[in-house]
Amino acid sequence: MNIQLYNTLTARKETFVAQDPNCVTMYVCGPTVYNLVHIGNGRPAVVFDVLFRLLAATYPQVRYARNITDVEDKINAAAREAGEPIAQFTERYTVAYNEDVRALGNLEPTIEPRATHHIVEMVAMIGELIARGHAYAAEGHVLFSVPSDPSYGMLSKRSLEDMLDGARVEVAPYKRDAKDFVLWKPSAPDVPGWDSPWGRGRPGWHIECSAMIRKHLGATIDIHGGGSDLMFPHHENELAQGRCVGSGEAYVRYWLHNGMLTLGNEKMAKSVGNVLTLRELLARYGGEVLRYALLSGHYRSALAWSDDLIKQSQASLDRIYRALLEAPAGDITHPQQLHDQPIEAFPATVVAALADDMNTPEALAAVHAIVTELHRTNDPAVARELRSALLAGGWLLGLLTESPEAHFKTGATLEAAAIETLIEARNAARAARDFARADAIRDELLQHHVELEDGRDGTRWRVTNA
Repeated sequence: MNIQLYNTLTARKETFVAQDPNCVTMYVCGPTVYNLVHIGNGRPAVVFDVLFRLLAATYPQVRYARNITDVEDKINAAAREAGEPIAQFTERYTVAYNEDVRALGNLEPTIEPRATHHIVEMVAMIGELIARGHAYAAEGHVLFSVPSDPSYGMLSKRSLEDMLDGARVEVAPYKRDAKDFVLWKPSAPDVPGWDSPWGRGRPGWHIECSAMIRKHLGATIDIHGGGSDLMFPHHENELAQGRCVGSGEAYVRYWLHNGMLTLGNEKMAKSVGNVLTLRELLARYGGEVLRYALLSGHYRSALAWSDDLIKQSQASLDRIYRALLEAPAGDITHPQQLHDQPIEAFPATVVAALADDMNTPEALAAVHAIVTELHRTNDPAVARELRSALLAGGWLLGLLTESPEAHFKTGATLEAAAIETLIEARNAARAARDFARADAIRDELLQHHVELEDGRDGTRWRVTNA
């Protein structure tokens, strides 16, 4: 099977060919842990989790690294304001991040390297860049010499003259060129620091990813992912470091970038102040609903986040789960059965959509087409096969991981036992022909987002967002 991916470096869709057909290597930039992450931070976690699933079903092994940046000036300032030791502060937000993205249905990455665990590797890489003439020490700093790399700008398609426009660069007297960026900087006594040949200090942001990639995945990796806001300067600087320390090796063969989430007319960002944290959204909606919403747009496009998007996603998931609830059980009864299955075990229509540059909207449409087939068939054997196909397609997308019964009972503002007690009281009122009391109980449950459905087998309940 051919997988097509849009490579930012070449600005075209290409057939993915792993450098080692037995093991694909992929790195995705994770969070800087100084606050709770917002739903926009959840998008790359979800997008590249889908790619991880597709690759894992296609290749014998995938080594997927998603890093944690736990040394950075924003962290220092936030920990100081909180009056908390930095190590304790970053650990708290690392745990929170992992809890939040796990709630979105993401698989664990193969490796989760932390920047502070790789200082030795960063110092070594900086030393190599100095030795090769691509970096220099000045006043306790070490800087990468941008003019020393004639290919600089090839990822973001910027000329050297454009580099200062909109870039987060510090103009300092110790720089030989205003475009040069920091690899190492001195640390005051009250901020984290490590010994180095250039004095006590800490790494710059960009060298962290390059060093962690080289240690865990090798000098050249297959795929590097992240948000489009990281393309410049972060990924451009990463590419320069990785290429120059490796005597011109590719560093990354396929660069993938997801589009941003917007809220209103602006990009969702902490710097803008218009963020919705994953934690607060998860308190109101199921993780699968948020995941469905994140997958509803093509990953390379911007995605407008809104209450309507969440409602549409909830309704779409409800349709799929209703089909699962009503169909006879097939060979696949639990999502765990789909781990480590070959690509042939998954619906061809869903696979084809994901293999076409991770076209998740098309993949979701393929899942809904299976639901439509389920509604049309009267053959129990066919229905069982379609139900298994539905679960398999859902697994590739990271969806349909809970039982249908559990899905329809997620999000109520009453405990299940209290709901069942009210249903029993309603049934008693109906038996006594006290229909006013029965209707009042139904209305009370609706206020708690619980909808009742009376059938021959009794009364079922489900959560509604109405």
